[in-house]
Amino acid sequence: MVRPVAALTPGEPTLEVPLPSRRATRRLAAALGARLEIGDVVWLEGELGAGKTFFTRGLLRALGVPEAVPVTSPTFALMHEHAGRVPIVHLDLYRLGDPSELDELGLHEAFEGAIAVVEWGARFRAAIAPRGVEIELAHRDGEGRIARLRALDARGAELLGAIHPREA
Repeated sequence: MVRPVAALTPGEPTLEVPLPSRRATRRLAAALGARLEIGDVVWLEGELGAGKTFFTRGLLRALGVPEAVPVTSPTFALMHEHAGRVPIVHLDLYRLGDPSELDELGLHEAFEGAIAVVEWGARFRAAIAPRGVEIELAHRDGEGRIARLRALDARGAELLGAIHPREA
């Protein structure tokens, strides 16, 4: 069940979604993925093992990336590109140390003409663009995980406002 924790205003926490199972995580990813369009950004945060890549896999499946295509963390490659109903870039910025590295790697261009899913990107958000939706995944003691979703701009608020409680 989705629990609103504040009005859908950019920058404030908007939803908390308990994720007691992998199925619940896939359901939330599918609900968001069904609404994403080119130019949207999904920022994923959480400790190691919190489920960021698993969530991304569900999101990409909802965006039409076939089951036969592996969806893994781009920790060492930094970016994986996928073809679904629209182009998708999946980035993992864990290993980057400074925002200047984004330019050196050409990651700004990756955001043009695609949906971007960014793991470990919070410290680079200002250098990229504080837009879209942030999802923080965390373990809950013996009860699976919880997702805290926050709109970073008006488009993010629109996306989160469109997720119906029965979908998540």
